[in-house]
Amino acid sequence: MNRETSGTEEATARTEPAPAPTRPVAAAEPLVAGLLLAAGGGRRLGGRPKALLSHRGRPLVEHAVRVLREGGCEVVHVVLGAAADRVRAEARLPGCVLVENPEWAEGMGSSLRVGLASLEAEALPVEAALVSLVDQPGIGAAAVARVREAYRGRGSLAAASYEGRRGHPVLFGVDRWAGIAAGAVGDQGARDYLKEHRDAITLVDCSDVAEPYDIDTEADLVHLE
Repeated sequence: MNRETSGTEEATARTEPAPAPTRPVAAAEPLVAGLLLAAGGGRRLGGRPKALLSHRGRPLVEHAVRVLREGGCEVVHVVLGAAADRVRAEARLPGCVLVENPEWAEGMGSSLRVGLASLEAEALPVEAALVSLVDQPGIGAAAVARVREAYRGRGSLAAASYEGRRGHPVLFGVDRWAGIAAGAVGDQGARDYLKEHRDAITLVDCSDVAEPYDIDTEADLVHLE
């Protein structure tokens, strides 16, 4: 795939200008790509797109991408939806593959399908997707790195846990993508798939390094800086 453009029946993608990442021919580590779901329209936030909420003086989507990179994901695909043109114009996301989900209002499931399809077309040999959400700024690079290190093969299935409860980020080995995409409907994301395969999930305790709160309502904005 040319890293400048890519496409699926559901979406179109664009890579922000930056040198394409390169890897040694005999790379020692598997390529775990970051997949950031950032399409939400912020319905309970008065229609303010979550990707563009201000955090530390910049759009929240920039923070979320930086967390993935600092956690070890050299390839990052970002699924946009609400106000996608504004996000492209206002956020600095060099080197990211930006893929638009025209059906973003249907819920997280459609964005997950679009994101996995984009990773399938990635030029580099991606072996797993590490999925994070744009509206969880309390989850930092340390949690991303821990879950990334849980990769064991193309059939890997891992997730962060907080006080024993499963959360994000989650890691899907490439051999699981088709099954996950098939069940990703509405706002469920991969929830049903993870329930069906709970015995295969490696839970990675991140309680000491992250807080899994969401930015969903006006009251939650207190978590932004």
